Amino acid sequence: MDTSRRRAATALTELRRRVLRRRRPLAALLAAGAVAAGLHALAPPDPPSVGVLVAGHDLPAGHVLASGDLTEVTVPAGVVPAGAVGRPEGRTLAAPLRAGEPVTDVRLVGAGLADAQPAGTVAAPVRLSDPGQATLLTVGDRIDLLATDPRGGNARPLAADALVLALPEAGTTSDGALPGRLVVLALPVADVEEVTSASVASYVTYTWRRR
Repeated sequence: MDTSRRRAATALTELRRRVLRRRRPLAALLAAGAVAAGLHALAPPDPPSVGVLVAGHDLPAGHVLASGDLTEVTVPAGVVPAGAVGRPEGRTLAAPLRAGEPVTDVRLVGAGLADAQPAGTVAAPVRLSDPGQATLLTVGDRIDLLATDPRGGNARPLAADALVLALPEAGTTSDGALPGRLVVLALPVADVEEVTSASVASYVTYTWRRR
């Protein structure tokens, strides 16, 4: 029994020595843990995040959006772009979208286009007499509109430096009643009446100012 007790006492003494030797490192470790816990408690919470719909792949102007064209990404609430559209399926793109670009109202055919037009202009649909001419345009082009009398053949200017805002797909704007193709232009207010009248009675074409 004496031998067993001596061994037990020796083992206990050795254990105490080991604990004492590691007392400072253990104290430092505990202190570091306490500091880390305090900093975590004092750190501000993560900013709220929201889901934003972006193009899942490159999309052309005039494309009608479907659910397969879109994907949702999570971003901080403070960086959500102005005019982000939550349910754009079925809407028509007024301008191309790159993959990963958010869908906003100024990229869609509709009231949001007014935000993209220059001051002093209005957004107006204009029917170009030759539908093939519309395929040469892109959103952002500047064009000068001309009207030609089908009977007399004389051309006259209608509007200068009109901005192309949207190019709806032909199938969404054709009713079969009139030939040609509709485009959406930013026109000076003073030119709207004449351009609208010419779209019905004359052959409307343009000269191109690509920028």
